[in-house]
Parts: sequence; C-alpha cells; structure tokens
Amino acid sequence: MRAVRLSFFQMLAYMKRDMMLFAACLVPILAGLLFRFAIPAAEAALTDWFQISAIISPCYALIDIFFAMLTPVVFCFVPAMISLEEADEKTAAYLFVTPLGKKGYLSARFGVPAVAAFLITVILLPVFKLTALSPAAILLFAAGGTQQGMIVALLILTLSSNKLEGMAVTKLSTLMILGAVIPFFIKDNLQYALLLFPSFWIGKAACENILIYMIPAFALSAIWIYFLLKRYLRKM
Repeated sequence: MRAVRLSFFQMLAYMKRDMMLFAACLVPILAGLLFRFAIPAAEAALTDWFQISAIISPCYALIDIFFAMLTPVVFCFVPAMISLEEADEKTAAYLFVTPLGKKGYLSARFGVPAVAAFLITVILLPVFKLTALSPAAILLFAAGGTQQGMIVALLILTLSSNKLEGMAVTKLSTLMILGAVIPFFIKDNLQYALLLFPSFWIGKAACENILIYMIPAFALSAIWIYFLLKRYLRKM
C-alpha cells in the first residue's frame, strides 16, 4: 500500500509539471457550470424566440449522463497520458519489477484515479444536474461513467505509442460515449446496432428512466476493460 501511495503521489507531482494535464482536471467544474447555467438560459431564450414549449429540455437527461461520463474520462485521461510518457521513457517496465509490481502500478495509475473520479462525480452530479435524479441513479450513473473513463484510458494506452498519438487516439476513443445519444433520437430497433457499446445502455437507462438497463452497461464495460487490460499488459 505504501508503494502504491508513493507512486500515486509521484504521478501527481508529474501532473503539476504539465500544465495541460493540470488544467484538464478543471474541465468537469467548468463543464458543470456551463451545463447547469448556460444551457437552461439558452433553452429559455430559444423557446421564447421560436414560441415553442421545449427545444433542448427533452435532452436534459442526456446532458446529465454526459456529465457523469465526462468527469471520469478526464480523470482517467490524465494518468493514461502520464503512463504513455513512462512507457516511452521505459520507466513503466522498470516499475513493474520493483516492489510496486504490476498490480501496484495499475492501482496507482488507474485504480486510485478511478475511485477519485467516482467520488467526485457523486459530489458534482447532484450540483450540476438538470433533471431529477434519485440517489440510486446518481450512484449508478457515476459508476457507469467511471467504467467509461477506464475504457477510454485503456484504449489510449493500447492504441498509442507516445503522447502525441495519445492525443489523437483520445479524440477517437471518446466516441465510445456517444452511444448514449442513440436512444434519445432513434426509437426503432435500429438503435440496437450499438448494443455492444456500454454507453448505449447508459443512455437507454436515462432516456427511459429504467435503471435496470445499467446491468448490461456494467457487464459490457467489464468485458471491454478485461480485454483491453490484457492487451495493455501484453504490450508492456
């Protein structure tokens, strides 16, 4: 545990030296303020302008789950970029054979940030949400979002060789969370074309307000994480 703690603090020290990564940690709060205040203001202005009852508000639940996924994606993106730097410098492989070990390294780089992302999401989501979410929904969406963050981080690590490639892969890997959009706009069976995307089921749970859909979301996320983690370890 001491080795994991020291390795995690080492990662934080590295993050402080890279202002881009440090600034990324502020994104959830800035996005939360935008979602909570700018979007309702835009909705009021648009409905008044076009003289209709709703324009953006039918998608408020979608915005909430996007926020639930955004925070973990950001908090898992940062250690993924640091891990790419360590892999490029060959220090990650060295850490694997120290008392820290593979499990300790993964705990420090992904386990602790994922837990932090979950807790921060549980705190921030009730503050910035646009719809009425029960405590159970907040916990489930935060957990589902945390899994999405881990998937994005592992995709970055498995498909990238350095930080430059990692930035490009980040843009592609975040498409994973866009599956949540489908249930809100496609109502027929065509929507199930993306059923292997965990975010699709998160979106379906939010769109239909049926939390049981989070079960396939968790199961599929676990499968994605398992296979991506195996590939990452083989790569290392």
